[in-house]
Amino acid sequence: MTIISLFPLIFVLLWASAFVTGKIIVVDATPFAALAFRFLLVTAGFFIVMTWRREWQRVPIRSLGEAVGTGVLFHGVYLAGVFYAVLNGLPAGITALIVSLQPLLTSALAGPLLSETVSRRQWTGLAIGFIGTACVLGFDVGDTLPIAGIIAAVVALLAVTSGTLWQKTLTGKLPLATSNGYQALAALLFHVILMGIFESPPKLEATLPLVLAMSWQVFAVSFGAFTILMYLIAHNSASKTSALFFLVPPVAAVISWIILDETLTAARRVWFYGGKLWRVCGDSSEPNRAHGLIDRR
Repeated sequence: MTIISLFPLIFVLLWASAFVTGKIIVVDATPFAALAFRFLLVTAGFFIVMTWRREWQRVPIRSLGEAVGTGVLFHGVYLAGVFYAVLNGLPAGITALIVSLQPLLTSALAGPLLSETVSRRQWTGLAIGFIGTACVLGFDVGDTLPIAGIIAAVVALLAVTSGTLWQKTLTGKLPLATSNGYQALAALLFHVILMGIFESPPKLEATLPLVLAMSWQVFAVSFGAFTILMYLIAHNSASKTSALFFLVPPVAAVISWIILDETLTAARRVWFYGGKLWRVCGDSSEPNRAHGLIDRR
């Protein structure tokens, strides 16, 4: 077993942890100030890697535009929606659940936009995912779940779906570190603009929980999870890669319960539906069952 074969599992764990650490961060920081600071560090890190690996090069306008578009969708709009959702009181597990509807949207759009084939079995699993999410949200929206948080999470869902489809259509001519560096720079500028518009004044208190959570998001999520995601998208179909998001809600719910002591009334339902979903959707990824989503090329 190689490290590459473990990429899907590592991605799910890291991606799920971002919802939990995001909720920790917004206790001591406004969301856009926190994200701007995070991507200041991430940009600096990737540009250091670019220098060390001597990947500095004259970037074609098209490739730069591709990196900027990916950065705004994945690191900008998506993360802004997630942070704003948890800031408004949406549980981390429910936020992850809404965003995990991404496979449904991606598969629906991958056919007409990318000419990918989605099997009947996959569509069945995706339909069950939609029904499960509707059941979870239907009991609590407007009562225990904040509507503003739901809207923000839906915006994040649309952004991550668009980002996945967009990334699959790109030329991929830039080295991975270079592309990620320009993505991070675009996200930094995006969040600075949002911070100037919506946060007066911005807040960023250097508490121990914030420092630890921010460090995790910079190194584990931005350097780790997002880099793995870009690799998986490049080496697999968009629909297969997006299917990983079905595993995120139960993992995020359990991490939230352990670290944040979130009540498990909603999280139990998240776990139940998430587990049922993956049993259906995970079996539909033939012929790659044994090794998840890594295509052998």
